Amino acid sequence: MLGLYLDHHVRREVAEGLRARGVDVLTAFEDAHHDVPDPELLDRATELGRVLFSQDDDLLVEAHRRQQEGQPFGGVVYTHQLRISLGECLADLELIAKTSTHEDVANQVIFLPL
Repeated sequence: MLGLYLDHHVRREVAEGLRARGVDVLTAFEDAHHDVPDPELLDRATELGRVLFSQDDDLLVEAHRRQQEGQPFGGVVYTHQLRISLGECLADLELIAKTSTHEDVANQVIFLPL
């Protein structure tokens, strides 16, 4: 199973809902990285072998920069807060966590809803 790392923009209900579904979740707040810049947050998720889930547009810029420069990262899953329901978000993240490998998501940006 793929572990998820949730940035500080993600609602607490997402972490709680994923854990209730048996998904391995760590939040930036729990990891004491809730106030670090986006590049450091993405580095931390990668270092931990987790995919970063974010609802922060700025993180897309950082992921795109890394893709263009060939700088590896563990992957980003992104959705805009207003474009997905909580239920859809949980279902899509659960599917990604339970069916994807690190190789599937490395250096990729996955947009929700799927």
